[in-house]
Amino acid sequence: MLVLDDTLFLFLEGYGWLPGLRRRTPGQVVHTRLLGRRAVGLCGPEAARFFYDEDHVVRHPALPEPVKSTLVGHGAVHTLDGVDHRVRKAMFMSLLTGEGVASLVTHTEAAWDEAVGSWAGGRHVVLFDEAAKVLTRGVCQWAGIPLDSADVPALAADLTAAVDGFGSGGPRHWRARLARARREAWLGNLVRRIREGAITAPPGSALDVVTRHRDADGKLLDPRVAAVELLNVIRPTVAVCWFLTFAAHAMHRWPAHHAALRDGDAAFAEAFAQEVRRFYPFAPFVAGKAVRELSWAGERIPEGCLVLLDIYGQNHDSRLWKEPYTFDPTRFMGRHIGAYDLIPQGGGDLATGHRCPGEEITKALLQALTMRLASLNYDVPPQDLAISLRRIPARPASGFLMAVPSRLISTRPASSLQG
Repeated sequence: MLVLDDTLFLFLEGYGWLPGLRRRTPGQVVHTRLLGRRAVGLCGPEAARFFYDEDHVVRHPALPEPVKSTLVGHGAVHTLDGVDHRVRKAMFMSLLTGEGVASLVTHTEAAWDEAVGSWAGGRHVVLFDEAAKVLTRGVCQWAGIPLDSADVPALAADLTAAVDGFGSGGPRHWRARLARARREAWLGNLVRRIREGAITAPPGSALDVVTRHRDADGKLLDPRVAAVELLNVIRPTVAVCWFLTFAAHAMHRWPAHHAALRDGDAAFAEAFAQEVRRFYPFAPFVAGKAVRELSWAGERIPEGCLVLLDIYGQNHDSRLWKEPYTFDPTRFMGRHIGAYDLIPQGGGDLATGHRCPGEEITKALLQALTMRLASLNYDVPPQDLAISLRRIPARPASGFLMAVPSRLISTRPASSLQG
């Protein structure tokens, strides 16, 4: 069967590419080519279960070089499988779960409360940019990474650039490469200085844990790889600015949700955060490599074939979510969500699989900052709030402009915040 390469159509169609292929294909398996390699596309909870089984699919040969050089880094935990992955993943789990979540949220809330005073006075601020700076300050303080206040904007810009360029070509991609190289060099030098005894890391901090971590072979991480993994702690945290900007977009578009968030309804805020992660686009799909000759839904998957799991399609699948293109946080109220159902940051077991170890932090930060945003007195000036599904990663075109008057805490009804 002749299968044409679809790489160009991926860049042209963005998030709609793989769901579109699936709609036009009979059966449950899409056959295509991507970057010259044979590929199959799958979707659904059982497909996710199949994909995240390392007896079927491995990740390390499948991540393309452009993604390694921008988003995750060469030698990162994302590129490992088996025992090597489990040992490295355990390091992240020790930092990004349990008490670490609450501590990071506390640091970030303090950074938010400090920042909002500078937004007041009626001038326009871009929420995406300001949230990135807040998250950068909070996560670096939490991680024990020394950072002067004057250096926060440049670091925030580099961390968002590294995310913004993973799914693109052209200037965005090359800015991402340069940003990652610059920050790997900075953090690698920091690791070397700690190991030489020139400076110390706060005991138990992310900087301390990563610097001292030994892999499955018993060896310390190379300073460059340690820098990669430090970036893989702070970079995904700063990427929450995408979700917070989407949350602001949702509150503006559907203001009926604003009151419960403003009033501090934690259960609703948690459901709202989950719906933001489901409804809005971030990663279009994930890829792995078939470890052997496989079969899925009665169709052959050759050994070495790329296996694509359609994240955007699954998060908008009417078989799984009633009225999937309706933004409805109540769908998460009292509903059990299986490990392979909602997969914006991967599926399966958090501790041992390839599900993002920072998922709990993403949810907690999004919930906390959304409630703080809802309590803020702001207006929404005219702007372009379109979200193009051709752009990966997607975001509101304007970054969400806000005008914050001198009175910061809202006492007005939610309907007056529509702008």
